[in-house]
Amino acid sequence: MRYLLVFVLSTCLYSTAALAHDNVSVGVNIGFNLGAYPRLVPVPGYPVYYDPRVNENYFFYDGLYWVYYNDNWYQSGWYNGPWQMVEPVYVPVYVLRVPVRYYRRPPVYFHAWRGDEAPRWNEHWGHAWEERRTDWNQWDHRVHVAKAPLPVYQRQYSGARYPEPQQQQAIRSEKYHYEPHEALTQQHWHQQASSGNHSEQAERDNGRGDKDHGNPHRRGNDNDNG
Repeated sequence: MRYLLVFVLSTCLYSTAALAHDNVSVGVNIGFNLGAYPRLVPVPGYPVYYDPRVNENYFFYDGLYWVYYNDNWYQSGWYNGPWQMVEPVYVPVYVLRVPVRYYRRPPVYFHAWRGDEAPRWNEHWGHAWEERRTDWNQWDHRVHVAKAPLPVYQRQYSGARYPEPQQQQAIRSEKYHYEPHEALTQQHWHQQASSGNHSEQAERDNGRGDKDHGNPHRRGNDNDNG
């Protein structure tokens, strides 16, 4: 009985720690693939871009790519992922405000809503979400919010040249010197940077381990910053 109690308490503590970091998940590949850099155009009146040719709910805002796929939001610093799932309460406001008509693959429940208005996220995600995001659809439309510069350097990375996750952060740090403006985007941005640094450190540690064991085929740094 004592061991069962310890197990239950440990499980509860683990769950609490996980919930404390529920704003972003580990990188995953979701169910679509972009073979080349998208042709992004502005959503009129919003600091957000979309690609009208991509048959997905695909956006670029404040330095990150955003996808609404299978009723979940995902973000990435690179146009084809890997993607990190973001809990609804941590999605930046201007992503939430994009009008319905710019969703290229809208869910069924969007169809009853006006195309020139934002999706009714408060209805979809409920009262608890709305209590935490009371500002999501309240802003002065006369205030101009500058759009982030597009990371066009990513055009040269497609197909076999598309970088591995551990390379992406290093390339982006060198090529793209934009700093996000919205607090939630800043949070996601810095989490990605931290994750990228950990991946690079792990790769360096693995490399040292190979060298220490006399491996003549140790893989060097193959970052392509070209």
